[in-house]
Amino acid sequence: MSKVKIVTDSTVDLPNETLEAYGIEVVPLTFTIAHETYTDRVDITPEQFMEKMMKANELPKSSQPATGQFLEVYNRLGEEGYDVLSIHMTGELSGTVRSAEQAASMAEANVTVVDSQFISLALGFQVVEAAKLAQAGKSISDIVPHLEKIKRHTHLYVTVDTLENLVKGGRIGRGKALIGSLLNIKPIAALIDGMYTPMTKARSYSQVVKYLTERFVEDTAGKTIRAVGIAHADALSLANRLKQALIDATGYEQIEIVYTTPVISTHTGPGAIGFMYYAE
Repeated sequence: MSKVKIVTDSTVDLPNETLEAYGIEVVPLTFTIAHETYTDRVDITPEQFMEKMMKANELPKSSQPATGQFLEVYNRLGEEGYDVLSIHMTGELSGTVRSAEQAASMAEANVTVVDSQFISLALGFQVVEAAKLAQAGKSISDIVPHLEKIKRHTHLYVTVDTLENLVKGGRIGRGKALIGSLLNIKPIAALIDGMYTPMTKARSYSQVVKYLTERFVEDTAGKTIRAVGIAHADALSLANRLKQALIDATGYEQIEIVYTTPVISTHTGPGAIGFMYYAE
């Protein structure tokens, strides 16, 4: 029976130590900002990116990995004797999973591609679980049903602090953004079936923390909490406030906080947080 190697993309937001510990391969996205092209997670830090983005007149543009990049990785792993399980960010927000599927159809290796229907650490929940099962000697056909279960029990919420990036990206007009800023509106959305779905609006950080804490308490009641993560775009203070509120409400302390990838920050702007968890 072949060994299984897990492949993902750079929106996974997992720390490098975790990726290395489980032997997870990452195929990076790229992005262009102020006419310079960078490779995600490779040649610019999230903090450096944020600084450049706030000075830029135009929104950075991200690009999914080319089919050839995936093909190269898949064939190399196939030659090393692996079956490949390639798990990626939601296909509703990026063509990354489509590039992976095209490469899989051409690869000489045995490759299975999975659309996680999530981003960031919520994608990471599936990637880490798959890697643990692979290390335990499980086959791809054993692992995939576990990923479906995680997917069903995962929740992801995102709130943005500024509407400026939505304006730059052409999502809303400047007039609406001005009104939203004057009213201090902080929209909260969820990722449902891989799609960005507006949920409510908050008028303060306290309301954001209260809403997200209530959702967590409600969704995890009577269940075993498997993983909790907070990803932020230059919003560590808010992330820490939310973490403390979750601990106070439930006693659950294993909450990972990470600085999110530039690819995600591009769409959210500074001051955003993503809150994700799964329980069963």
